[in-house]
Amino acid sequence: MFTKEYWRSSFAKLKDIRYLEIIGLMIALKFILNQIRIPVSDNLNVMFSFVPVAVEAMIVGPGAAMVSAAVTDTLVTMLSSWGPYFPGYLLSRVLGSLIFGLFLYRTRFTLWKTALAKALINYGVNVALGSLWSSMLYGKAFLYYAGTSLIKNTILLPFEVLILYALLKALIPPMRKRGLISDTTI
Repeated sequence: MFTKEYWRSSFAKLKDIRYLEIIGLMIALKFILNQIRIPVSDNLNVMFSFVPVAVEAMIVGPGAAMVSAAVTDTLVTMLSSWGPYFPGYLLSRVLGSLIFGLFLYRTRFTLWKTALAKALINYGVNVALGSLWSSMLYGKAFLYYAGTSLIKNTILLPFEVLILYALLKALIPPMRKRGLISDTTI
């Protein structure tokens, strides 16, 4: 992941029509799943849009996935009424794609990598950054948002990891067969 070739291969997916089709499909799935929310509390929802984010990052890598995340955030903000545009949320979406890409692209797929990636996203992006953005936008104290977000993300983490691991494990053979992921992903 620390080579030019690694990043070049990911960004090259943005020029390949086959991968652009996949990215377009994943943007649509992320948009649809972003609209399905289970409210927990003030500005706190359970969502499943992390699934296509991880699948996309596994296929196209962190570079292309980050571009897709920026497009997704812009479309979600423009076409839905869930709140104001805020660059912090764009950054959070991009960081989530980066983390999934670093842990899932061109690397051996394991439960522990899946769990670590999801934990970094849940605690680093969702709890820390998400609470900061909510505090800046809605005026309540950071600790108010961090406390509720920490509880939600801690409870959901094992379920999200298991869902993600089972789904990706099932998708790896057909993705390998179609040449969408490398042979090292097993």
